[in-house]
Amino acid sequence: MVAIIQPTQVTANPGRLTIQTVEIAPQTTAIRCLDWDRERFDIEFGLRNGTTYNSFLIQGEKVALIDTSHRKFEQLYLEILVGLIDPTKIDYLIISHTEPDHSGLVKNILQLAPSITIVGAKVAIQFLENMVHQPFKSMQVKSGQLLDLGNGHQLEFVSAPNLHWPDTIFTYDHKTSTLYTCDVFGMHYCDDHTYDENFISIEEDFKYYYDCLMGPNARSVLAALKRIEKLEIGTVATGHGPLLKNNISEWLGRYQNWSLEQAKTETLVALFYVEDYGHSEQLVRSIAHGCTKTGVAVELFTLNSSEPQEVRELVAQSSGLVIAMPPQSSVMVQASLSIILAAVHKKQTIGLLESGGGEDEPVYPLRNKFQELGLTEAFPPILVKEIPSQTMEQLCDEAGTDMGQWLNRDRTIKQIKSINTELEKALGRISTGLYIITAKKGEIQSAMLASWVTQASLEPLGVAIAVSKDRAIESLMHVGDHFVLNVLEEGKYQGLMKHFLKRFAPGADRFAGVKTYPANNESPVLAEALAYMECEITSRMDCGDHWVIYSTIQTGRVAKLNGLTAAHHRKIGNHY
Repeated sequence: MVAIIQPTQVTANPGRLTIQTVEIAPQTTAIRCLDWDRERFDIEFGLRNGTTYNSFLIQGEKVALIDTSHRKFEQLYLEILVGLIDPTKIDYLIISHTEPDHSGLVKNILQLAPSITIVGAKVAIQFLENMVHQPFKSMQVKSGQLLDLGNGHQLEFVSAPNLHWPDTIFTYDHKTSTLYTCDVFGMHYCDDHTYDENFISIEEDFKYYYDCLMGPNARSVLAALKRIEKLEIGTVATGHGPLLKNNISEWLGRYQNWSLEQAKTETLVALFYVEDYGHSEQLVRSIAHGCTKTGVAVELFTLNSSEPQEVRELVAQSSGLVIAMPPQSSVMVQASLSIILAAVHKKQTIGLLESGGGEDEPVYPLRNKFQELGLTEAFPPILVKEIPSQTMEQLCDEAGTDMGQWLNRDRTIKQIKSINTELEKALGRISTGLYIITAKKGEIQSAMLASWVTQASLEPLGVAIAVSKDRAIESLMHVGDHFVLNVLEEGKYQGLMKHFLKRFAPGADRFAGVKTYPANNESPVLAEALAYMECEITSRMDCGDHWVIYSTIQTGRVAKLNGLTAAHHRKIGNHY
């Protein structure tokens, strides 16, 4: 039975909030909080289809609640829960991890059921103690540990650290073959379908979610997959989006393949931060996302729950290091920082940023120490003086891209010099035009010189553009985004081409000194362009090191009827 409750008034959020309760297995109910209109999730990525926060109630002889919900659902969620069961009858509250969108109502549950036992990883219990500021009964669990609820519901816990928090655990119910995974295998996607029957509709959101949250910890993904490989999984009960039931082997196989590809990359960047301190995690994730655009592997590592040997090993394996400034007051974290300084070598690349936690380690003295040790700085120190905005997110993303490109420089040069086939010479004879792509989304805007552009359809009018995955503008070129295609004029393009070909520092204004005016879709139109078209992205195709982006054309204008499009001629086809 499915019950959908429509609230008559929600003061916490102007968007639509609804709740769906579904019996997904014997004595097992999913409580799905549907946030239809949420547009952003932290600063990590924008949302096109809202999101859901999934919680689960298992009623054996004893009762367990797995995760809660976001605080914006406080009234709705608690009303539904009380309607399903007397909260004092709940024996266990299992915390998959302590991120607020899943544990935002823990304190409310403790008020309703003060004798409840909270179950979680050691780190999760520690985090919760700092979150709820009141005593509670707890049970720390490790991988392989069992909890018997009776009536056949024997729960097995699986450690899954760094996916995407250090305290993450999975819970497997042997009776129902249901694996509760919180963030892992999820997606930010909101609709009335409980399960994944609409495969084609959600696969892009599934990949986007993986790229933003799981890809940065590909090695941890592979470790978690190995721990669950012998389980017979009938349902993957995720914390966000639809539950996975119809295509489980395909979804898990994609995680496996994407993570293997990421992990086998020769170049590794280690990103060190302090969990739950300032904005460190948000910012290093943005840098990690920029790094992954260039094909390097990344590993996020929390300094406040690490063993010295783990720190040394990761530093030794890494070509690049990113450090978000830790608090000066933490003895454990300062010890880890000393280990990093002792383990680095001069062939490595370093990037530093403030965390904005109020007592950050000073960034410039640490920078001087790394420079004295001979490390190369990938990007200038990133200073955090306020709550991170979209602009700061873009700056960090571009900083990560700069680091990845620097680490890949030898490979890039080798590729350019490897002109030894007639095929590459023949491919280079394909001529194209010259264009500037400009885009704006929210606070951020970007641009790039493009030559791989072609008309792709007549009805509707559409164009296809190849965009390298390591371009800064790539983050503004997703389905539903808008941009302007500016056509350069033969004989009058050199100034614009030179400007947009130069290397911009992370966060730099790409339009400084260039005359522009806003299009209807708010993207900049270049005043010197021969023509322009306003476009909306409707699909993207993965083509190796490029995305081919198909867009429909909304409107356009020609500034000079007799002008000719600037042409781009190459002699070889293995680079621009």
